[in-house]
Amino acid sequence: MRLIVGISGGSCAIYGIGLLKVLKELNIETHLVVTTMGEYVVEHECGFNLEELKKLATYYHDNKNLAAPIASGSFKTDGMVVVPCSMKTLSSIANGYSDNLLTRAADVCIKEGRRVILVPRETPLSAIHLENMLKLVRCGVKVMPASPGFYNQPQTINDLVAFMVGRILDQLDIEHSLYTRWGE
Repeated sequence: MRLIVGISGGSCAIYGIGLLKVLKELNIETHLVVTTMGEYVVEHECGFNLEELKKLATYYHDNKNLAAPIASGSFKTDGMVVVPCSMKTLSSIANGYSDNLLTRAADVCIKEGRRVILVPRETPLSAIHLENMLKLVRCGVKVMPASPGFYNQPQTINDLVAFMVGRILDQLDIEHSLYTRWGE
């Protein structure tokens, strides 16, 4: 399996790091692209610098490099996850404004009919945010707000992260045991 992981400037960078760690443990090939604000938020919220983040991915692509393999539909992937996904990034993807590698890679995945999962973290949501999300959902994109469940009675932040990462993996049909499912 080959996945693109994008990290943009929304809060909850811990979910992006958690996803990369699990995908690495599962030996899934990852292509990481990080926006400037994504890099800032990862450092601010999690104390990870870009070099540490790169070590969690199989490949790293500079967000300014629109000639990277993931910018082309002929480079086959199984999909893309943007976690966290800022409203700026979500808007760019919804409106086909591919001015950087992250938004171009998402555009490519959408046009090629590949899975795209966006994990926005914003509240409250404006009508503009909701309209952009609706536009994306109508194109087949999964929008998964960073809203962990509490039915499994999480005890730590890591439990909350495991729940969200597990739900992302569910959307990619990747088996895991990161959390207890409802009724199990």
